[in-house]
Amino acid sequence: MACNMNRGVSSSSFTPIRWSYDVFLSFRGEDTRDNFTGHFYTALCQRGLHTFIDDRDLRKGEEIGPTLVKAIQESRVSVIVFSENYASSKWCLDELLIILECKESKRQLVWPIFYKVDPSDVRNQRGRFAEAMHQHEVRFNFNMDKVRRWRTALTHAASLSGWHFPDGHESKFIQNIVEEISIQVSNRTYMKVAKYPVGLESRVRDMHELLCVEENDVRMVGIWGIGGIGKTTVAKAVYGSIAHRFEGSCFLENVRERSLVPHEGLVQLQETLLSKILGGVGVKLSNVDDPAYEIEKRLWNKRVLIILDDVDHLKQLENLAGGYNWFGAGSRVIITTRDKHLLIAHGVSLTYKVKELEFCEAFELFSWNSFKKDRPKDDYVKLVERAVYYSKGLPLALTVLGSHLFGRSIEEWQDALDSYERIPNKEVQEILKISFNGLEYHQKEVFLDIACFFKGEDKDIIMDVLRSCDLYPVISIAVLIDKSLLAIGEGNALSMHDLIEDMGKEIVRQESPTEPGERSRLWFHKDVLHVLTEETGTSKVRGLKIEMPKKEEIHVGAEALLRMRNLRYLINRNASLVGNIGYLPNSLRFLDWYKYPLESLPSNFNPKKLVALNMPSSNLSRFGQSITKLDRLKSMDLTGCEMLKEIPDFSGFPNLQKLILRECRSLVGIHDSVGTLDKLVTLSVQDCSNLTRFPTRLGMKSLKVLNMKGCKLLESFPEIEAGTMEQLKDITLECCENLKTLPSSIYQLKHLLQLEVRGCPKLLTFPMSTTTSTIKQYLSDDNNDEDCSVPVFPELTFLRVGDCNISECDFLIPFSCLSTLTFLDLSGSSFGSLPTWIIKFGNLQWLILRDCKRLQEIPQLSPSIKGINASGCKSLERFSKFSDILDHQNSLSWLQWSDLSECHKLLHTMDLDVEKMASILLNQHHDQY
Repeated sequence: MACNMNRGVSSSSFTPIRWSYDVFLSFRGEDTRDNFTGHFYTALCQRGLHTFIDDRDLRKGEEIGPTLVKAIQESRVSVIVFSENYASSKWCLDELLIILECKESKRQLVWPIFYKVDPSDVRNQRGRFAEAMHQHEVRFNFNMDKVRRWRTALTHAASLSGWHFPDGHESKFIQNIVEEISIQVSNRTYMKVAKYPVGLESRVRDMHELLCVEENDVRMVGIWGIGGIGKTTVAKAVYGSIAHRFEGSCFLENVRERSLVPHEGLVQLQETLLSKILGGVGVKLSNVDDPAYEIEKRLWNKRVLIILDDVDHLKQLENLAGGYNWFGAGSRVIITTRDKHLLIAHGVSLTYKVKELEFCEAFELFSWNSFKKDRPKDDYVKLVERAVYYSKGLPLALTVLGSHLFGRSIEEWQDALDSYERIPNKEVQEILKISFNGLEYHQKEVFLDIACFFKGEDKDIIMDVLRSCDLYPVISIAVLIDKSLLAIGEGNALSMHDLIEDMGKEIVRQESPTEPGERSRLWFHKDVLHVLTEETGTSKVRGLKIEMPKKEEIHVGAEALLRMRNLRYLINRNASLVGNIGYLPNSLRFLDWYKYPLESLPSNFNPKKLVALNMPSSNLSRFGQSITKLDRLKSMDLTGCEMLKEIPDFSGFPNLQKLILRECRSLVGIHDSVGTLDKLVTLSVQDCSNLTRFPTRLGMKSLKVLNMKGCKLLESFPEIEAGTMEQLKDITLECCENLKTLPSSIYQLKHLLQLEVRGCPKLLTFPMSTTTSTIKQYLSDDNNDEDCSVPVFPELTFLRVGDCNISECDFLIPFSCLSTLTFLDLSGSSFGSLPTWIIKFGNLQWLILRDCKRLQEIPQLSPSIKGINASGCKSLERFSKFSDILDHQNSLSWLQWSDLSECHKLLHTMDLDVEKMASILLNQHHDQY
């Protein structure tokens, strides 16, 4: 993967503000240095506020300008003391510009003090301020833009909320200001975000969009994700960027850990929360009847920012941020957690899932930790890429592993990376394991089974397998997803971060570090080889997955499988097992054996709890006598079993939902009982090229997908039993070369979405529907506003009958009334014209007429058409309004896709330049269909 390796960290990273001062004082020295500002500075220092004042902090020999700029930029608060001669100083006005720039970029707070001047005089430049600005205009006549900027800055600054001291008790006035600054600064202590904050800026920006600090509502926002993903880092960065905009703020770290303190854990957290928000005021709640009510009572009218970091229990939220009405308008509560459901349970609707770093971000972060710069040495690049792929974008792993490898040789890198792939880094593991430790027993078992065996498998099938083990998979999988330990990927597949998977496997390995046969689950090829050949397995082994680095022959000991009598899952991906393999434990729930070598399953094998049976590319030629009644079997996949000739009576498999017989090329017959399986959802006999006997009637109430593609010897499609096939959505009969007829009962499939009968040359016509004559009369009637009766296939969107030598189009008549059809393929048909009523296909977008060699005319089509393929229609002479639909450049711009190649008669008839049109059509050609 290509990355820009020449950029520094600042180009892609969030750079935190590094405060050097709490307060920067901007003032006119000759007015206030020895009185008000001097006293003010002393009071700030006595309060412990690190304050910049120019005559005390400048080092000898330094340039004043750059030093002041840096001091302003690195101060949390700037205080501007407007006195009567403030505007006469160019230096003060330049300071003011820089201060306001920092305010606009939301880097700091800015407060004005109007010392014996009227704020409106400053705002409107009247009196002494008017005189000063006039003098600047005379002096800087060559640079009036600068003077205009000074005027704007004075107006802006004087409009800010601040303090006005016309006269009176100066000491008390100063103390009030210092108190306010102290409260604000103490709540805005910048928190160290990350040593190398790569990729943080975009995540903070996303959070800002959710928080909308400008709005005056109360919001709770959850940050969630797996351990080590950077939730706390994001929260700290957000806190540092917006805390100054609230009356009070508190970042409450490690809530999970701190709440575990017996008796007083939550109370101490509540006291800390109030103390920080109230500006360091000591708060004691241990003797209060309802500490949560005290928080509400004291904060209901304050605009506050609260971060509750690492929350793992609803009780923590209820006691620290019980409701939106606890806080004043504009308040924000941010909660970080590994458990999304915790947020849902507390009514937090705004959530942000922290994603893994992109490859380039991960590469940079790892380089900073392992080389202290944004890219590695050239001879380490491949090793860094390997480490980054291993870490899968997890910041914790990138930081820990990168730091561990810093300064080490290439040989040490290689050895360390080899070891991590076998035994994960302990520091990373301990962080990730926190989520696992909080699970219930059955949730842990589900997690470990998925981590060791079922990552990437279909969720529904595995849920049935786990249910057969009494593991409550519905709630368990939901909890694992909420805790970021599991996800559902494309195609309903179970998905898990690689390091989470490694964590689960390491937990199992630790069950017996030295003797694999004593563990509950085996998957590592060396451990599996040892157990099978040395016969060291025990009754503790509940799952065995054989996946060798390369195809390998394994000699199984005489009692190897017999010793694992409690085996639930047996998966063989690529090994050739020889020896004593005539025994399989009856305890199996999931049997997946690629290239099973025997002709039948063992005669003594009676797996009453078996849920999934997968035997792809096996030598099975028959089912054993014991495999006749499996009440719990849900899925059977016998893809590529080329020795299998017959599918026997399946009435003993009443709960079968998925039957895959694809590429069973010796399969001749399928028992009629298959056609009555009420629970069957998917049936595929694709490329069973010798299949001649198929159930003559279908009454499968749950069937959704029927794939008979490539069944070359089948001559007819089964009858559909009335009122049974309500769920069928998809039928594929492509390349059924001997298919001659379709039953009229096929029109009972009211919910069919796709019908593909392409490449069936002996199918010369479709059956006629009983409604055809009625609808034909409707189509020829001038009054087309009335509804026609009972359309067939009312939900069909995709119809492909290409290359079937269809000689007439009347079979389409019932499809047109209220048609939902968007795709129609009539390629290779032998009719001479399309009927004018094809315009009734009001939703038709794609029309395929390829190689209709006798087609002479295409009538007017629906305006919904987006693509036409009439290539090879050599007799085509007329295309209704074809010349009208060409724009002034002879382009079919109204179509997204078209192919009229080899339609020479049409082009000559329309008196169009053949070569030019061929070029136009070629540019618009799309060979997708």
